Amino acid sequence: MPASSINESHAMSDLSCWVVTDGRAGMENQCLGLAEALGLLPVVKRIKLRSPWKQLSPYLRCGLSYAVSNEGDPITPPWPDILIASGRASVPASLYVRRASKVGEKGGTFTVQIQNPVINPSFFDLVVVPRHDRLEGTNVMATLGSMHRISLEKLAVEASKFLPQVASLPSPRIGVSIGGSNAVYSFSSEEMQNVAMQLKALVMREGSLMVTISRRTGAENLAILKKTLHGTQSYIWDGQGENPYFGILGLAEAMLVTCDSVNMISEACSTGKPVMIIDLPGGSEKFRFFHQLMRDAGMTRPFRGRIERWQHAPLDDVRLVAERIKAMLEQRLS
Repeated sequence: MPASSINESHAMSDLSCWVVTDGRAGMENQCLGLAEALGLLPVVKRIKLRSPWKQLSPYLRCGLSYAVSNEGDPITPPWPDILIASGRASVPASLYVRRASKVGEKGGTFTVQIQNPVINPSFFDLVVVPRHDRLEGTNVMATLGSMHRISLEKLAVEASKFLPQVASLPSPRIGVSIGGSNAVYSFSSEEMQNVAMQLKALVMREGSLMVTISRRTGAENLAILKKTLHGTQSYIWDGQGENPYFGILGLAEAMLVTCDSVNMISEACSTGKPVMIIDLPGGSEKFRFFHQLMRDAGMTRPFRGRIERWQHAPLDDVRLVAERIKAMLEQRLS
């Protein structure tokens, strides 16, 4: 039943929720993190668009009931109370559900769009974007970092599970999140060799490394990393089996993160631990603004070959967005 028809005595956990994306992990995890912060157990919808919506989303806003292909998950009633979506491919589904759920019902599905939808934010109930997107509007909430699934409780549980694998590593245990090339940053094999040598020099002086890679790291760069760090006090997750990413974040006394991922940096900063950024060639105005914001907030510092120690409050954007949504729903129901 749409959120507007819910009795005020119902708890948030009673609300139905969809998470809608094109299936990319970075987008889906942001939506899941917000749903979890709201105390919701969402139904995940991974969709594919038909032509011409596939080519023209989010600008083509007619015939939206036909936009979603049968190759993905269906977008059919009963409509959820809350829909959390991310990515341009999700916009047609979000718009369609918001319109369709209002038929005969005041309010309808409460739609939250994460990341800049490119079209006017007024098409959604709430748009959540990082500040470096520079998007403004009465229903726009700008955050310092991105949405994620990190909580201190989750980190404690995952750290306990992961500890037996790295119990022999000496302190300080330093977590390392390695990304890869993207549209604006280059992470070539030569650059990987440079980064790997910096990590080796660091671990030869103090502590140990707990390294996790991303899908973008690539087999060649992983091989360079493993060869360079062979024989050092290091654990490297090589993409096989379950990723101990949350466990690494939980156990690490400090974090090193490559500069190419807003998500990885936001997740590391949510721990409240020192976060040092490994620079890579490239960048963009948006990324430079993001990194400046994080440095100005005391969340990050550049990696200069050594571990620096300082304190900062955990990045808490997800909780703040969840509180904004709860307040908006309460106002709708009043």
